[in-house]
Amino acid sequence: MSAPIAVLGSGSWGTALAIQFARAGKPTRLWGRDTAQLRDMREQRCNRRYLPDAAFPELLQVAGTLDNALTGVSDVLVAVPSSGFRPLLTGLASRLTPEVRIAWATKGFERDTGMLPHQVAHEVLGGSYTMAVLSGPTFAKEVGAGLPTAMVVASSDAAFAMRIAEDLASPGFRTYVSTDIMGVEIGGAVKNVIAVGAGLADGLGFGANMRVALITRGLHEMTRLGVALGARERTFMGLAGLGDLVLTCTDDQSRNRRCGLALARGLSVDQAMREIGQVVEGYHAARVLREVARRLQLDLPVCEGICRILFDGAVASDVVRELMASPPQAEFD
Repeated sequence: MSAPIAVLGSGSWGTALAIQFARAGKPTRLWGRDTAQLRDMREQRCNRRYLPDAAFPELLQVAGTLDNALTGVSDVLVAVPSSGFRPLLTGLASRLTPEVRIAWATKGFERDTGMLPHQVAHEVLGGSYTMAVLSGPTFAKEVGAGLPTAMVVASSDAAFAMRIAEDLASPGFRTYVSTDIMGVEIGGAVKNVIAVGAGLADGLGFGANMRVALITRGLHEMTRLGVALGARERTFMGLAGLGDLVLTCTDDQSRNRRCGLALARGLSVDQAMREIGQVVEGYHAARVLREVARRLQLDLPVCEGICRILFDGAVASDVVRELMASPPQAEFD
């Protein structure tokens, strides 16, 4: 039997990916910071807090400590919110052997630095480790339930990307590989911001035409930003770009979309966050996205409009009116 993979992060997404690895035949260890939750998962063989209906396969073990999770593994998958990514990697730095390979399913910009996960990983761990990112249109609940799903694994090491893809693949789970880490991560960060805007627009009754226009122009802005940062344009027409964007903007399983819907009902940001009960990456990513776009001197009117509503007190209907009143222009640069 192959060496186990350690999945670090026992929230909904980490748990769903751990279940999928084990379901596909990969020995898997799941670890999180909450020792009481780990004990409950070990006893109940499910994550009652986040995925109560997804039973753990036989090959999934819950590790009591981080050191236990890492013992004898060849691959590590980090699945924590972007705010917890650097602290977890810092804790890993002294524990990892040189041959261990690192992957992550973390999405979004780091709030204080504006870095993407691969940039944080290189800064904390150095450039000697083989690394990969997992992304694409996936909701944890559906992955946990074994519903048909597709996602992409990106790494500069094509063999490692294929290894992770093969370890995840099963009859109901389709995996693709890429070498464009930058593009995959930009897609995963920007789509969350657009989804907050989509929730706002739908909650305020702006209609289906507006929703589709927002998604389409949001994809254009995502692509412009990604290409400016060195990503490949075609990546944004794939699972980590268009796929994840459409999913997050149109289904109420998306925390980011639900945040926009809550704001449209008149809730404050803090009230919306409490109601959702989990991290809303799009809200935090929006401020960083604005700073990155301004540094690159990129005009991203949809993203900027969402930021004005979230941070500057602008009224959504006024922002939409201004966007719609812009003079005609070429659709593509």
